[in-house]
Amino acid sequence: MNRAFAVMTALICLLFASAGFADQPRPWQLDLQAPATPIMHQIRWFEHYTLWFIVPVTLLVLVLLVIVVVKFRASANPVPSRTSHNTMIEIIWTLGPVLILFFLAIPSFNLLNAQLQIPQSDMTVKATATQWQWNYEYEGGQAPVAFDSFMLKEQDREAAGKTDIGAYPRLLAVDNEMIVPVNKTVRMLVTAAPSDVIHAFAMPAFGLKIDAVPGRLNETWFKAEREGLYYGQCSELCGKDHAYMPIAIRVVSEDKYQAWLAQAASDLPGAYKALVAAVDKPAGNFAVAENLSK
Repeated sequence: MNRAFAVMTALICLLFASAGFADQPRPWQLDLQAPATPIMHQIRWFEHYTLWFIVPVTLLVLVLLVIVVVKFRASANPVPSRTSHNTMIEIIWTLGPVLILFFLAIPSFNLLNAQLQIPQSDMTVKATATQWQWNYEYEGGQAPVAFDSFMLKEQDREAAGKTDIGAYPRLLAVDNEMIVPVNKTVRMLVTAAPSDVIHAFAMPAFGLKIDAVPGRLNETWFKAEREGLYYGQCSELCGKDHAYMPIAIRVVSEDKYQAWLAQAASDLPGAYKALVAAVDKPAGNFAVAENLSK
């Protein structure tokens, strides 16, 4: 009985760990990705809120079109109406859209204000785009940490310890993820190399999208609420390899982040291998279950 309970507990842990480990596009996905930041919670709410206006308006227009097609077709109405105007109809179709736009504008402006008002940050990361990679620089630390992030090549998976296609999907996984601690406000400075083209830094689960423009420093922020691995992409057409410029942000606990940061300053490959080994431990749950069952 104890053995069965332990194994069941481990399976449940694995289920929830895999569900939250890597946020990425899913086959036949209809809704937005699950929110991982306060801003994305607001975006998701606003998207659902607007449907209460979009769906009725769409259905109303459809009904009116059907009525016009059926009632006013040439065979049923050979003599068309010569009515030039109707005061009541004009009032309705003027006030109706005004009221709808009013109810959409207020939460829209509140969301825009929340995105642009950058709170007191716990750390700052600068992302610089070039064709076709991202460079990350961690500012304010005791030792400088900067590295390039390329799309992970298939032949490098085993050496990087990233053979799990579900967690490290093709065309989205990278060799070096951007590492941030959970529940910390991260201020991001986004730009592109001076001689490069315009790119865009986009992370759907964070509700984050901002242009990377050569010679201009754009600013944004996020606060990841749960640990995991999150994927995005460059969202501005930037050349022939635009589709091969993914973004990966790994959110970890504060102690794992500090350990990675301390080692990354002198040994970046070793820091990533240690972090991946500490985070990706699917077999560890079964080992715990085996010990509990004994």
